[in-house]
Amino acid sequence: MQAKYSIIVPMYNEEEVIGHTYTKLKEVMDGYGESYELIFINDGSRDRTVEIVDGICRNDRNVRLINFSRNFGHQIAITAGMDYAHGEAVIIIDADLQDPPEVMLQMIEKWKEGYEVVYGKRLKRKGETAFKKLTAMMFYRTMRSMTNFDIPMDTGDFRLIDRKVCDVLRGLKEKNRFVRGLVSWVGFKQTMVEYVREERFAGETKYPLKKMISFALDGITSFSYKPLKIATYIGFALSISSFVYLMVVLVEKLFTNATQPGWTSIVATNLLFNGIILILLGLIGEYIGRIYDESKNRPLYIVRETQGFEREDRKQDIGVEREREYVR
Repeated sequence: MQAKYSIIVPMYNEEEVIGHTYTKLKEVMDGYGESYELIFINDGSRDRTVEIVDGICRNDRNVRLINFSRNFGHQIAITAGMDYAHGEAVIIIDADLQDPPEVMLQMIEKWKEGYEVVYGKRLKRKGETAFKKLTAMMFYRTMRSMTNFDIPMDTGDFRLIDRKVCDVLRGLKEKNRFVRGLVSWVGFKQTMVEYVREERFAGETKYPLKKMISFALDGITSFSYKPLKIATYIGFALSISSFVYLMVVLVEKLFTNATQPGWTSIVATNLLFNGIILILLGLIGEYIGRIYDESKNRPLYIVRETQGFEREDRKQDIGVEREREYVR
């Protein structure tokens, strides 16, 4: 029987928490009393995460496992979960239990009221540093100012999407994915539920500063070309300023004795301009690099193996023959 709800849980080195996560999700969904499936996506974990979930999968017919051939990234793991999900509603939740599973029931009630996207809005973020809270606030407000559609602030990937929304998202093939932006971009009837984000139950964050910066770049470059416009404005401003400064220097040279010989000001000006040029070239390179990724047309991910899925379901999801049924 097809499940009514598909719960997508991306995992990367979560051996310390994944057993408790499964128990909590099962407790919440069993208590609700409607059919469901738990889809765990192992994103190239190097610990015992996949072994633990494999054992759970063999003993619980509601559990599915997708095991990647290597680490492809959190957003790609979510995408794979949506590809394999069969529920009428699909819920995305991280494995670290920072997003309380009980909130899923509030999302389901909103979905039954007719909403097609229900996202979780964080009222408070427990256990996070002041630096992370500040950068997150700056990121969401920057994204809102740069895009021509509304990306809700203080939200993550924790959300429920209707089957029709999931099918639309499956048709979007871009490589550098920013799922929460894509969900906002496709539209449909959306609402929110508010909650307090808890501390990690166990383990360490999988989003250090380097990944946070990369994630922010994916979000900005995927949905806005305003940074390129800013580069143009800076270029015009510098050109005008340089011309005005040249006129001032010529006037001083011809009509006054105020000019002083030396090279310090020239070197300082060159360093400033060269630094700005390199920054703008790097910005343009980010966009070109993403164009290059799209042009290669490689699959988003490669699946080593699955557990808990019927063969017919795998073929239907991926749309290829048996020899290639684990590649997307």
